[in-house]
Amino acid sequence: MVETHNSPEKPLNMNLDTLETNHTYAQPSELTMRAVQYDQYGDADVLHVGDRAVPHRLTSQLMIQVFASSVNPVDYRLRRGDMKGLIPFGFPRVPGYDVAGIVVDTDSGSSFMVGDRVMAFLDHTRGGALADYAVCAVSAAAKIPDSMSMQEAAAIPLAGTTALQSLRDHGKIKSGQSVLVNGASGGVGMFAVQIAKSYGCHVDAVASGRNREFCLSLGADHFYDYEKEDFLKSDERWDLIFDVAGKAHYLEACKVLKEGGHFVSTEPSVKGLLMNILTWPLSKSGQIMLATPSADDLRELIRLHEIGKLQVTIDSTFSFEQAAEAHRRIEAGVDHGKVVLMNAHSEDKISSKNP
Repeated sequence: MVETHNSPEKPLNMNLDTLETNHTYAQPSELTMRAVQYDQYGDADVLHVGDRAVPHRLTSQLMIQVFASSVNPVDYRLRRGDMKGLIPFGFPRVPGYDVAGIVVDTDSGSSFMVGDRVMAFLDHTRGGALADYAVCAVSAAAKIPDSMSMQEAAAIPLAGTTALQSLRDHGKIKSGQSVLVNGASGGVGMFAVQIAKSYGCHVDAVASGRNREFCLSLGADHFYDYEKEDFLKSDERWDLIFDVAGKAHYLEACKVLKEGGHFVSTEPSVKGLLMNILTWPLSKSGQIMLATPSADDLRELIRLHEIGKLQVTIDSTFSFEQAAEAHRRIEAGVDHGKVVLMNAHSEDKISSKNP
């Protein structure tokens, strides 16, 4: 179910007609745009809409007019300063890594053309998605089919890539294996369940009891209500445990891993990095993963969506002006699926050009 939050606030304003009609402009860095940004670490109230320069597109990059983005846990963790030791300074910052929009500038001879509908997983350390325009490497974007909405496209990049790379690259998933997804109802989890099923695996899902039917609808073969049953105390054994929720620990999980099994978590920490090193030579490995932008992986996710093996569930939809509310929604815990933000200004621009 899609829940839409309409806002009476003034839409983002920007005068960039030259960007939309001419991809050979000379000085894009002199143009300004509106963006959601924050000038210091803090709670969601530090997010505000303001003016900033349009990012300069380099060779082998795309400039994308942003129609939609989505919120991931890493966005609020960066905003709170949880990772300031790794990514210090650099204010003001524009949050977000997921982009769905239209190409407005690219190299001549590029595989992309002005007007292409695309999704992108921004390859910038600090993000930059919640703005009228964003740039990214060609290798971080993929064309989307007409059948895919901007909302769906915005929900996929970071979460879908995280799920795919965790299972395939870190978990070494194979057909016929038994896979457990802890945190199966969230953005990454819902993709992980479906991707594992596409590989022909038996999939067990762990989430709160209210999400039982949702997880089973994704294709899960068995459901664990974590409020009533601890999978770590189960008699079952798995080839791969993907701890999306970041609540399990390797030393506990390895007890329910099969010989040669893999434990993968998305929770970055010093302990997690040590786990990567110390368990590497063991028969049951543990890994903390960080997703890497990849156009090939985006195309694979799009392919799975097109053949009906990857559905996108949207928890709620907000406008860019409501970014603080969207962040609070993620921090409080979504029912299931992704939280998406729509850029009303980009929609208005297209509407005004196509009366």
